[in-house]
Amino acid sequence: MLLLAGDIGGTNTRLAAYELGESQLAGGGLAPTPQVLRPVAEETFPSAAHASLADIVQGFVAAHGLTIDHAGFGVAGPVVHGRVEVTNLPWVIDARELARTLNVAAVSLINDLEAIAYGIPALRPADFLVLNPGAPDATGNAAVIAAGTGLGVAGLYWDGATHRPIASEGGHADFGPLDPLQMELLQYLLKRWPHVSYERVLSGPGLVNLYEFLRDTGRGAEQPEVAAAMRHGDPAAAIATAALAGTCPLCQQALDLFVGIYGAAAGNVALAFKATGGVYVGGGIAPKIRAALERPLFVQAFLAKGRMTDLLQGIPVRVIMNNRAGLLGAARCAALRAA
Repeated sequence: MLLLAGDIGGTNTRLAAYELGESQLAGGGLAPTPQVLRPVAEETFPSAAHASLADIVQGFVAAHGLTIDHAGFGVAGPVVHGRVEVTNLPWVIDARELARTLNVAAVSLINDLEAIAYGIPALRPADFLVLNPGAPDATGNAAVIAAGTGLGVAGLYWDGATHRPIASEGGHADFGPLDPLQMELLQYLLKRWPHVSYERVLSGPGLVNLYEFLRDTGRGAEQPEVAAAMRHGDPAAAIATAALAGTCPLCQQALDLFVGIYGAAAGNVALAFKATGGVYVGGGIAPKIRAALERPLFVQAFLAKGRMTDLLQGIPVRVIMNNRAGLLGAARCAALRAA
């Protein structure tokens, strides 16, 4: 059985083909080991350079001479009745149209964070960075929060035997400032947008928004070399790189603000899902700012929930360091639904 999986984001579209043996599917379940899915082909495409997902898929399948049996895609956007308008791309993806394109009976189309949630059981212990160990016997619901081009949230409902992923659009919930600085930040951003969500501050563009807020309100001088790097490359990456190198105080302030808000938002997600089984931090940004996340600020903000602090202390918090979690999850979802 050949599965086509996709992780569709605003910046990159990642496709992979996996071979899955029939004997490895049992009772509607999929063994939680990476070896179950044998990679056959994989490529990454710049999303904005293509008119549609169908164009990328057709080219990938043709280039590798693939005959697909089942397909699953995790997409950054709300999937409703098998259709999704991608949040940070001018794409509309329809599962039925993709199925016709691939000549398969059906396509599994799920939210990208839901795909990461499906992918977590396929990861190894070495694929995680532990920020908060939590209780040694931690069980129950779990949750995922992931900042990248946008911000995503998903839940994992614990049914007593296994986790069942739950899609969410929690990244677009109202940003809740926690102190005078963040209140001023909200007022600043409300001059740009009538609604300020967590995605406006916890994403690649969100880090840039934090930097510009601190710069424009006189909290630090902009360095010419950082400004040049932002103009000629990925501005969020330029800010993070200078911050981690300790060469730009303004960038350091922006990254510290980002990490504190990230920790607080992760704590909110933990409470919303009562995620006593753990909170997973995914997305493309977290592994790149590992050093900043390992400092006390993230966990302190995660735990700062008043009367619920004791509950939060028992929740494990892990960063997903494997960037294939979404791909593996999309493939697992397709395999489970095909079984």
